[in-house]
Amino acid sequence: MMDDQFARNTDDNAALTARARTVMPGGVAHEARYAEPHAKYISHAAGARKWDVEGKEYIDYAMGSASLLLGHAHPDIVAALVEQAPKGTFFADCHPLELEWAGLISDLIPSADQVRFTGSGTESTMLAMRLGRARSGRPRILRIDGHYHGWHDHVLKGMTPGANAVVSLGVPDAIADLVQVAPPDVEVIERTLASDADIGTLIVEASGANYGVVPLPDGFLAEARRLADAHGLVLIFDEVITGFRWSPGGRQAIDGVTPDLTTLAKILTGGLPGGAVAGKREVMRYLDPGETIDAMTPAVTHKGTFNGNPLAAASGVACLKHLATGEPQARADVVAETLREGMREVLGRLGVEGTAYGDSSTFHLYFGPCPSADIRDIPAADVRASAKTASAALNRGLGERGIDLMSRMSGVTSAAHTDDDLARTLDAFEATVREMADTGIFTG
Repeated sequence: MMDDQFARNTDDNAALTARARTVMPGGVAHEARYAEPHAKYISHAAGARKWDVEGKEYIDYAMGSASLLLGHAHPDIVAALVEQAPKGTFFADCHPLELEWAGLISDLIPSADQVRFTGSGTESTMLAMRLGRARSGRPRILRIDGHYHGWHDHVLKGMTPGANAVVSLGVPDAIADLVQVAPPDVEVIERTLASDADIGTLIVEASGANYGVVPLPDGFLAEARRLADAHGLVLIFDEVITGFRWSPGGRQAIDGVTPDLTTLAKILTGGLPGGAVAGKREVMRYLDPGETIDAMTPAVTHKGTFNGNPLAAASGVACLKHLATGEPQARADVVAETLREGMREVLGRLGVEGTAYGDSSTFHLYFGPCPSADIRDIPAADVRASAKTASAALNRGLGERGIDLMSRMSGVTSAAHTDDDLARTLDAFEATVREMADTGIFTG
């Protein structure tokens, strides 16, 4: 029934999708936006709400793929862009705003002795891994199973949890062989490092896999630092999502663990394209065009036409000035915890096995037996399997009721979400879970 209603009520979205599929592969600019029978097309957004081309309103828990901690179209960010645009959108030269932006990052992120801007989060991890190989003098990278670091060739092996394989055609074996995959198990990693002297870099998604869908074991980041020091590794924390969201200084500031390099994007720019690598001076010096290391000047080459461009810098400066106070994070955290508690209450009252969990301003859903209050007691494979069996029905039901998640069973909150948003979301969640139970989703 829901499928028929969805098809009847979305003629405009359907027409745009049909047109898009003639000029874009699958009709989308990002494979995750592909949907059947069609995609949804957003016309505008403000605060925690967005509206599609047919006027349907959504309470948004994607929030620009986690980039909009202040909400859509925050007045100060809009004002910064309006002020900068008439002065020039791009100069291909240095400009004062990039210096102010880098200074704010350096003040907030513990590892950020110096900053190099990039075009995206994917470019940030690509550059950080190149720096890791240069600094360590060793070619191989150790990554954690299922962690996400973008879409470039060196991070596709191990992206799909449990597969230890590349998830795309077009990546040569010679590149895949430079990547070693390990679970977030200190003993396994210790044995891996002891048996492979070519590993010189360790990269970790600081939240755990997919912004915490599968959290890291307690104390893992500190153990990663210990292992890196013991084996001479360059330690990279991927904080593309956790950076500035978990705290003004990211996840590393909460744990008190400083990596050698940190990758940033999303909130960094206030929601515009862009990213950065922030790191310790002794590693970042490899990027310095005024310094020669091992007969190379600079030792590590890095370019990028739009790195630190004025529009992203203007937006980023405006955003980080707010986030430096910690107040937006505190509000978003309260919103997320209220949702998690409310969702758990709904599941318990309806007798549906499952839980809602997450850190900071995130929430994740799991449907299935819960032996304890700690999601880490549930095997990671079971957590992933829950998403495969229930996510389509969950997203369809919530979408019909005007709630949009970030990914299959997860969302992020912002400082712009209101108490009314929460009440409407929990009502929609209860109605959707009832519908899922009635159709046998939880017993199928």
